[in-house]
Amino acid sequence: MKNLEVHIDDHSGFCFGVVYAIEMAEEILDEQGYLYCLGDIVHNDEEVNRLTQKGLKIINHEELKTLNDQKVLIRAHGEPPSTYELAIKNNLTLIDASCPVVLKLQNRIKNSFDKDETIYIYGKHGHAEVIGLLGQTSNKAVVFQDISELDLATLPKNITLYSQTTKSTDKFYEINEILKNNGISVNTNDTICRQVSNRDKELRAFAERFDKIIFVSGTKSSNGKVLYNVCKEKNPNTFFVSNAEQIESDWFNNNETIGICGATSTPMWLMEQVREKVLTF
Repeated sequence: MKNLEVHIDDHSGFCFGVVYAIEMAEEILDEQGYLYCLGDIVHNDEEVNRLTQKGLKIINHEELKTLNDQKVLIRAHGEPPSTYELAIKNNLTLIDASCPVVLKLQNRIKNSFDKDETIYIYGKHGHAEVIGLLGQTSNKAVVFQDISELDLATLPKNITLYSQTTKSTDKFYEINEILKNNGISVNTNDTICRQVSNRDKELRAFAERFDKIIFVSGTKSSNGKVLYNVCKEKNPNTFFVSNAEQIESDWFNNNETIGICGATSTPMWLMEQVREKVLTF
């Protein structure tokens, strides 16, 4: 045995938006034994598998079009107006678990669009939340995930800037400064979720406390990629895993301290499984 000391980060695990969505899903699953969900309820395969075994049926937008007279869960990422219009047409009951932070952002973007503002959204192309945000602008807003995608010389001189809720705060303000330094007047809207952005600071402190860090996240999680890099920057001995089976004994030396943390889409039960696996070495 390597006599490893293992600690799980108290601040890691589901954000309140994901907790809300999963609680709603489990309540209906307990009542009727099945529930349709539009897209993965959370960007974590292990948690999705747990819920599908309880009767959750993951469907995409094409499958939604063929569904009638059923309950369908809208996950925390939110949906564009077109989804709600289809639900009325197909007599679907929407169980709306959209995160309140996302809903507030959708409303702000819709208000900007109604005022004919030129809207730019810092976010991941094709991400479920971003699709919902774009829908508030009839898909006319410009989405970019890196400043290099924008031709600063030809950009409009007045823009309204928003951000996907789970992006890096530091990166958002860095982009804001670059735009302003290039003579662009920016109506800046900081719409990043503080429960997510504060994880950044908390994880920096957590990662420095241990010899090794195991970051637990689904590979589809945008937030997971950002927070993993935060840990890696502070502690180069950081390993990314999606489940306990991926952990290797030779990562660790005798008597080391190990910190386990994860994304806002990582369930606590999965981090506990990882801890149990590490303690077997």
